Order: sequence, then C-alpha cells, then structure tokens
Amino acid sequence: MTIAVLGAGAFGTALAISLAQRGPVLLWARDAAQVAEMRESRRNDRRLPGAVLPEALTVTDRIEDAAGCDIVLLGVPMQKMGGFLSENAGLLDGKVLVSCSKGIDLATGRGSVALIEAACPGALAAVLTGPSFAADIARGLPTALTLACRTDAPDLQARLSTPTLRLYRTTDMIGAELGGALKNVIAIAAGVVIGANLGDSARAALMTRGFAEMNRLAMKLGARPETLMGLSGFGDLVLTCTSLQSRNFRYGIALGSGSAFDPGVTVEGAATARAVTGLARDHGLEMPIAAMIAALCAQKISVADAVTALLSRPLKEE
Repeated sequence: MTIAVLGAGAFGTALAISLAQRGPVLLWARDAAQVAEMRESRRNDRRLPGAVLPEALTVTDRIEDAAGCDIVLLGVPMQKMGGFLSENAGLLDGKVLVSCSKGIDLATGRGSVALIEAACPGALAAVLTGPSFAADIARGLPTALTLACRTDAPDLQARLSTPTLRLYRTTDMIGAELGGALKNVIAIAAGVVIGANLGDSARAALMTRGFAEMNRLAMKLGARPETLMGLSGFGDLVLTCTSLQSRNFRYGIALGSGSAFDPGVTVEGAATARAVTGLARDHGLEMPIAAMIAALCAQKISVADAVTALLSRPLKEE
C-alpha cells in the first residue's frame, strides 16, 4: 500500500525520498506549478535543492490521490495544521496520521496530536520526531528518530523504517511532541548567544538551562523524563543548537547579530516561544529563556537587555 506524504517542504520531500526506498510513495503539494516543476525535473529545487526524486515517488497536487493510502505523514507547518486537518477531515479520518511538524499551535495552545484527534477522531495519531535535517535524510545519511503512538506500534515502526532511517518507538506522545517543539525555542536562544558573540561556554550553559526548562514544562504536562533524555528531546536539542542547517539556530544568530533573516523561511520556534510562555503562565511555571525569546522575536526587548535579565536572576541551586 502506498504511503502518502502531505506537504512538499524540505522535510516532507526528504521523508518521501527515503521511504521510496521501500516502495511506492505519494508526495502532495498544494502548488500546482511546483508539482509540474517537480514532475519535469524530478527534483524539488524550491525546497530541497539537489535531491533527486526516485521513480517510486509520485508527485501530485490532488489531495484526493491520498484516499487509497492507509498511512499519511503530515508535513504541514504547525501553524497551518489545524486548518489543514479541518479542511481535509473527510479524507483523512480513519487513517494512520503521522505528524512530522514540531511546534505548538498558537490559536489553541495544542500540539499536533490534539489537533489530529479533534479533527479526525477515527484516525490513529502518531508523531515522528528527533534529530534530523532534511538534506541529510535526502542524501541517505543515517539517522535515528522517535515514533510515538498511544498504543505500541511495531508494525508502523517497520513500515516507516528504511535502511538509513532507524526508528525507536514509544507510547509517550506528550514527551515526544514537546521535546520536538520546545527544543526549537532553545535553538533560537543558542543562535542569539552565538550571533551576539557571547561564546561557546555561554551556549553550553544556555543549552543546559534550556533543557531544564523543557523538562519542567514537559513533566508538568505528563511526559516521561526518559523521553526528554532521548532522541526527541536531548538528541534534537544538541543538533539544532549546534548546526547552521537548523533554521531556528540561524534565525537566532540573525537576532543576536542584528542581521536580516529571510521572511520566507519557516521558523517554528518563534511561534512556539509565544505559545510556551502562555502555557508556562497557565501552569505557574518559570521559563525565563522561553519568555526572553518570545520577547525578542516580538521585538519587545533588546538582546543586551535579555542577557542582563537572565544573568541578574536570583542565584539558586541547580
């Protein structure tokens, strides 16, 4: 049975390329012109330059073509996920829906799993997350990801694993989802540190205290600590805080250095920072790094003032 990937951004395209090693894959994009280009060139140079689309991968702009697919990977940006699911609930309900987006919906304060289950109550929701860059996956470089589902799902794990994509499964959907979402906020902060020339020691300290914030909120919302210590939490945090392939890290560098950043590039961590600030307030939690990033992204505070505010906090035990 064909697997469908909805959303032909960089990550969706890379997953489709990798999964096509195992059998037929359908890749859907909303833009008909983009689809025509991809069919002609067998590339997606708009989103993933250089990667070649294998013969087993079919590109379409007709979402109805996914009707015959039992497994659907959702590569839609997080802030568009709710509307997309509502718009296509008739087609998607009853299928296995695997979220590949990392973030928290600003309008509802929900993650992708809650959005899926609200719009498509008959679907089996899952999350695919972890340390991975689209370019690496498309090139066939090895990586490992977390596949989270409410029920143990070894069959789904086997279907989505490839010779270069190793999946580890868990039933802790909250932990997997929040690890992937929250690390983007900390990656922006790490970029700010480097962009402002504060040094690698400061970045290491920032990552450590940021990881503490990630755990604080995740545990409050019901996640298991071992999940945050795994691929979807610590692993993804290390990757996105140290590599220029990370859009969130590059955005943070631009903030820290006062440089321009391409507004056409999706930076999920900026919206997530705002959502996290609201969640922390609702649950009586202190998340000072997330709060500073939300304020920086909204241009409500300068980098210098944000650094001063964090360094002047009362001393405490670790």
